[in-house]
Amino acid sequence: MIPNGLIIHMTRSTGYEERFYRNISRPAELVCYEVKHKETDLFCCTDHDLGGFIKDRVLTYRHQLEGYISVNPLFQESLIPIKDDPVAPPIVREMIRASAAVGVGPMATVAGAISECIGRDISGLTGDFIIENGGDIYLRTSVERTIQIHAGRSPFSGHLGIKIPSSAESRGVCTSSGTVGHSLSFGKADAVCILGRSALFADGLATYLGNIVKKKDDIARAIEQGQTFSDITAILIILGDQLGAWGDLDIVET
Repeated sequence: MIPNGLIIHMTRSTGYEERFYRNISRPAELVCYEVKHKETDLFCCTDHDLGGFIKDRVLTYRHQLEGYISVNPLFQESLIPIKDDPVAPPIVREMIRASAAVGVGPMATVAGAISECIGRDISGLTGDFIIENGGDIYLRTSVERTIQIHAGRSPFSGHLGIKIPSSAESRGVCTSSGTVGHSLSFGKADAVCILGRSALFADGLATYLGNIVKKKDDIARAIEQGQTFSDITAILIILGDQLGAWGDLDIVET
């Protein structure tokens, strides 16, 4: 077990494997629990149990998203950016803006958007928090933690971790995979992990860069494109036995 560690399968696994991983990865000093509604499946760690409050917020955000999609189906269907809508709910507008800045469809940011919105909602109710939604994490931590990276059949999978230093600021850590899980990717990367100030934005960028990486030679090009975004602090890309990294990134063996 990693001291103060958070071990999360970051490639959007489902079912027994995911639940097993969550059962062995709970930081001892925090209260950890799951909050589920339809496709939303959160793993939450906070100073005390905020499950009821978080469930209410999940229902609110899902109601806003589902209501908007019912009258604007392009929001859900488009794989490219769509026009901003000044009358849309705030979470919808944030997703539209972030996806447009990256160059993907709005739903590429949905998991990170819910993680981040929940994190903001509870930021005044708890000191440390970790909100994980299908492998996309928004957290604030007063101690150093390590997030273990799983990358399908890559030899790096399960053997590398990223140290997350303590900070008063909240941060996003999001991963996309073209080989593991059910998330849509047009690339072949085993893992594209993005660290940044926003989980919503990092989620969209992980998808965008993951679409680029179809062969090993694409890793450097994807990193070069990713580092042009000012809110991104680090990038890690794994494809088979090849790894590329950039930024403020402390990679450790786990």
